[in-house]
Formats: sequence, C-alpha cells, structure tokens
Amino acid sequence: TVGTDHHPFDRLITWAENWAGRVEDWDVQIQYGRSRAPVQGTGFAFCSHDRLQELFEISDVIVTHGGPATITEARRLGHRPIVVPRDPTRGEHVDNHQQLFSRRLGAAGVVELVENEDDFLAAVVAVSYLPRQRRSTEDIPPGVFKVGAVAEQLASLRQRSSRNR
Repeated sequence: TVGTDHHPFDRLITWAENWAGRVEDWDVQIQYGRSRAPVQGTGFAFCSHDRLQELFEISDVIVTHGGPATITEARRLGHRPIVVPRDPTRGEHVDNHQQLFSRRLGAAGVVELVENEDDFLAAVVAVSYLPRQRRSTEDIPPGVFKVGAVAEQLASLRQRSSRNR
C-alpha cells in the first residue's frame, strides 16, 4: 500500500509489479493511490479502511510506505511490515520524515526497512517465512508514534499551504 498521499510513488509500484511477475502462486494486491496503475498483480487506487483491514488480515506479507498509521495497523495484526519510505528527492513526498521515521523503526527491529529493489525482493521472501504474531503495539515506544503522527500532520499542513499559494 502506498497510502493516500497525493505524491506518486511509482518506484514502489514498479517493485511490487516486478515481484508479482515473478511469482505465479501469489495473489499480489497493490493499492496504488495516485501512482500509476500496476500492469502485474491486482491494482486498486483506494479502498475503505475496513477493506484494507480485511486485506491485512488475510495477507502473508504487508509492504507499505512509511506512514505511521499503516505501520501500526500491520503490526497490530501480527505482521512485520516491509516498509519502503517515500523519498522527497524523487518527488515522492514533501520532506524526509518518512525516511527518518522508518529508519528509526528499522533500527529498533520493529519493521523490515527497505530502500532498494534488491533488498525489497529479499525482504518479501524472508518475511513470508516469518510466523504471524498477534501483538499489541506496546513493544513500540509511544514516542515513536507521536513523532510519526506529528510529522504526518506537519507534512499535511505544508501540502495544503503550498496548494493555497
């Protein structure tokens, strides 16, 4: 899932469809938002929160952008999410808050941080073998999510401000 941000995240779409083209026995669902639609796998732009929860529930592997809410939801359902943070130098976001947040979670062992396609492919295979563990997000320091939520709010305000100019 690339989330709902208005910036395209075609890099992650390409990686996901490359994976989908390599595996015939996987049902690869790709939420592409405002990015281009994938040519491999099953793509959909947006869905309801309930539908996203259903997909997370039945999925073996969750790949997501560096959004705190999505990471939290995946963790709550027992997943170790593969996180690909958006890169502002590629026009994928307004600033580097997703990179900073995701790297912090990766260093803490909370997520599988991925920043290139080779690591992405290896992570999908590795995570697919991990057992799901139902857990709360209590193992993640609350401050981590507070920082992530504030960063998302600030980025949203900056986006609205720049559109109103």
